[in-house]
Amino acid sequence: MKMLVLLVTLALGLLVAPLAAVAQPPTHVHRIGVLRDTTPGRDPYVGAFLEGMRALGYVEGQNLVLGYRGAEGQYERLPDLAAELVRLKVDVIVTYGTPPSVAAKQATTTIPIVMTIVGDPVGSGLVASLARPGGNVTGVSSFAPDLVGKQLEFLKEVLPTISRVAILWNPANPSNALNVRAAEVAAQALGVQLHRVETRGPEAFDRAFAAMTRAHAGALLVIGDRVFLQRSSRLAELAAMSHLPTMHNARPYVEAGGLMSYGPNPLDLIRRAAYYVDRILQGTKPADLPVEQPSTFELVINLKTAQALGLTIPPTLLFQADEIIR
Repeated sequence: MKMLVLLVTLALGLLVAPLAAVAQPPTHVHRIGVLRDTTPGRDPYVGAFLEGMRALGYVEGQNLVLGYRGAEGQYERLPDLAAELVRLKVDVIVTYGTPPSVAAKQATTTIPIVMTIVGDPVGSGLVASLARPGGNVTGVSSFAPDLVGKQLEFLKEVLPTISRVAILWNPANPSNALNVRAAEVAAQALGVQLHRVETRGPEAFDRAFAAMTRAHAGALLVIGDRVFLQRSSRLAELAAMSHLPTMHNARPYVEAGGLMSYGPNPLDLIRRAAYYVDRILQGTKPADLPVEQPSTFELVINLKTAQALGLTIPPTLLFQADEIIR
């Protein structure tokens, strides 16, 4: 009799165990929209964000789903793409760059937005202030007040006698005007004349470099823009043909053949966005999360490009470099 009771108990246990497992509440899946001004798919930038999310316990395909939207360099498409993410009712929208961030803010006042690599979040109207963002937008800015001035200082160190520097910028990106103004102030202090050259895309690169040649520019400062970054190899090619040393704000330009870059590592900024997303998913309001500015910067120098231009990089500058491409 005892044996019969034991067998019945075991049988009931086997029946109940699967039912109990089925009855467990499913893992909540967080839906994150990613809005970019370039390609809609995966690349090292998306990889950096996912790496940051994994470190906080979010795994794509398990408790995290990402929806990608990218404008392929056509900023006019961003409002429609932002509206698509809003209709999907994502939990958070993560944006890369100022134009996508502005488009997302215009599309929703309720869905939290975590911006990354934004040059001037206050001037662009994205937040009320860095310390108290207000509204539904927060995140990480790529702007530092002295950054452009330091870039010009490094150019001057390589080219002590330079008197005129061309500055290439995209006026379609609202944050770029701030960098241009900062460059003009720094250039005046360094005794350098700036020659502004505007272009909204790669189709105008040839005309832009022709204008630099006519202006007798001795070097080129490129104001970082995602449209430019997508065509970094073409920029490097035209700069070499024009015999123009270049200064950029990010490593990929130098890897493509530019002379130097100085600025925050964009992958670090995007990885940091995961912290904001996690806080928001845990219930913190974007308005209560101050916007962060970069605190570390890296100097990258391409010695192959320097040699091709007939330039000698001062040893003091090489000593400061975080990476030297030989």
